[in-house]
Amino acid sequence: MASQLLKIHPSDNVIVALRDLPVNADVAWAGSHYSLPYGVSAKHKFVTEDIETGGAIIMYGVLVGRASQPIRKGEPITTFNLKHDSQDYSTANRQPYSYVQPDVSKWQGRTFKGYHREDGRVGTYNYWLVVPLVFCENRNVLIMKDAFERELGYAQTDIYREHVRDFLHLYQSGDLRTIKSMEAFTEREPVRRKPERPFKNVDGIKFLTHEGGCGGTRTDANTLCALFAAYAVHPNVAGITVLSLGCQNSELKTLEDEIKKRDPNFNKPFFAFEHQKGTEYSLMSGAIKETFMGVTKINEFERSDAPLSKLSVGLKCGGSDGFSGISANPVLGHLSDIVVGLGGQTLLAEFPELNGVEQELINRCVTEEKAAKFEKLMRDYAGKAEAVGSAFAFNPSPGNIKDGLITDAIKSAGAARKGGNAYISDVLNYTERATESGLQLVCTPGNDVEATTGQTAAGANIILFTTGLGTPTGNPICPVAKVATNTILANRMPDVIDFDCGPVVDGTQSLEQNAEALLEYVIRVASGEQTKAQQLGQDDFIPWKRGVSL
Repeated sequence: MASQLLKIHPSDNVIVALRDLPVNADVAWAGSHYSLPYGVSAKHKFVTEDIETGGAIIMYGVLVGRASQPIRKGEPITTFNLKHDSQDYSTANRQPYSYVQPDVSKWQGRTFKGYHREDGRVGTYNYWLVVPLVFCENRNVLIMKDAFERELGYAQTDIYREHVRDFLHLYQSGDLRTIKSMEAFTEREPVRRKPERPFKNVDGIKFLTHEGGCGGTRTDANTLCALFAAYAVHPNVAGITVLSLGCQNSELKTLEDEIKKRDPNFNKPFFAFEHQKGTEYSLMSGAIKETFMGVTKINEFERSDAPLSKLSVGLKCGGSDGFSGISANPVLGHLSDIVVGLGGQTLLAEFPELNGVEQELINRCVTEEKAAKFEKLMRDYAGKAEAVGSAFAFNPSPGNIKDGLITDAIKSAGAARKGGNAYISDVLNYTERATESGLQLVCTPGNDVEATTGQTAAGANIILFTTGLGTPTGNPICPVAKVATNTILANRMPDVIDFDCGPVVDGTQSLEQNAEALLEYVIRVASGEQTKAQQLGQDDFIPWKRGVSL
């Protein structure tokens, strides 16, 4: 890929520019020559033949749009000359599928150091979780957060508070001039040493807040309980404190029933407190006492060796660009095939970003029943979007489009490459727990945080998140590693990006080499090395209300 061009699939009638190509450039690919009447920016595509109005544009070997006006050979595709279109799909049209599993012998016997749980799963981190069943308790959760994090050494360093303090001193001394002349900080400055953490084996106490639990539909309230239940049984969670008002739709009994549904033998420390049974002080003092005692208990857990088959890797993309489907996403795809070959789990989510590749995924499902479940979930989701005047076709963001993802089908065809080539062993609705090994489809929106929230609920104990534009997204209980599609981004946002797939674009590494280097990084994170999102305290959590969210 050191060349300036790339044709991804033999049947494609577009070619990707890997470098900026000037007006009137003459370029060649596989013996064919093209004269470019317009400049083509890196990550964008030009057509290899004349396309008439209504003509199909093929990329990744699938239909990704149709010409809305004639496009001449060598012209770039844009939002002005191309409209979204994609292949229809049906379980009835399933075709035989087979793939060759990569050689995983070099990874056999490799381990990571995790926390072994009684249900057989292994956590990559050891957290205590505090959740409110209703938004009325958010304030109390945040008060607990401040108290525990500051006193036990889990709080983020107050570097920005120190900046404000310095500015205040300058202002009080009458020196506004100095403040005005100061340049913006581009890197984190050295800060005072963090307080020691007394609980060495507790990676953190995580406090979730949300805007639901009452006032919405009962379905949303029940889904919220199911989501919290999925987090309670998650292998990265060792205990949980629940704050309830007492009169809300998301009832404590519903949460307890959902937990038992996922783990009938659930026996983690579980403390629930109801605000309406007394004063705020009695609520808070009781919750703080029991949470503290629970933390002392889970501090007894220690990391020990676990096989790579205990990895459950979420596959996610966001802030995507025209290189996403060329470098980082297929790198994740190869890593996924390795993890699956070792008996682990990988979880591909973001159903709006599978638009156009449904038939291939249907073909890859191991049973007709699972294929039918995927088809139903996709059609139901698409139908809800269309019913409110939206559609999957509206999914690409302005940033996506600017960087080469002109239609949702182009975006989806590249996004699906995160799933590699393995058979699809299961299809999960939102909040369902992954119990099978292998690659699984998880119904979530494409929205970054709603998707990572859902993947974590399915059981991901690490999430790999590819990005071409940059995003700081994280999750409270599951480490999220940001994987750059290009080296320019990795260098521009080193405080956010964990791993660089730019060498694939530059031609200095193959997909396979880059994927194996990424797997080595995954092993380190699973053993306790913090991702950039964890270092930044990026604990993003947004429950999906099952409305239309792309």
